[in-house]
Amino acid sequence: MNEFLSAVDKSWTLFLDRDGVINRRPVNDYVKTPESFEFLPGVLEALKILSEKLGRIIIVTNQQGVGKNLMTEEDLLAVHRKMLAKIEKAGGRIDKIFYCLDLAKSPDNCRKPGLAMANLAKVDFPEIDFSRSIMAGDTKSDMEFGRNAGMKTIFINTNMSKLDIALFDVEFQSLISFAESLVAID
Repeated sequence: MNEFLSAVDKSWTLFLDRDGVINRRPVNDYVKTPESFEFLPGVLEALKILSEKLGRIIIVTNQQGVGKNLMTEEDLLAVHRKMLAKIEKAGGRIDKIFYCLDLAKSPDNCRKPGLAMANLAKVDFPEIDFSRSIMAGDTKSDMEFGRNAGMKTIFINTNMSKLDIALFDVEFQSLISFAESLVAID
């Protein structure tokens, strides 16, 4: 187990990717409606635990489905309202969601691995210290985002993917296994 996990407390911030970490990632598609949003197993319990352990929990998510006109920003916000309501009902919390609607090919886009969403989070929550922050995600761009910001990185490998080990500090198979590891440290 990585040493930094034993130091995690309420002074730490958790940055979370959404698709593939919190909910099922549709194959070659986007979550376009609240009805198509499906939590991954154990995520609601994980978010309850993580809410008790960490000071801030922030979602950072690339959502170019809006930029591709496959859905509207209101559709995305409806998905997020459903997600947040279920998380709160289960005893968890998300302090804020930052999303980027830009296309990957757009110049100067706000997408991960760029730091636009991290910088917005720092504006809203000036107490965030990136050296006491974790980026938990399931893709190379998530890990690069965390590294670019100076965060610790946790690869949530829900798809049993291969990723360069130099990109992440710790690997877990699910968000709940990460959360349970923090409980086991106590």
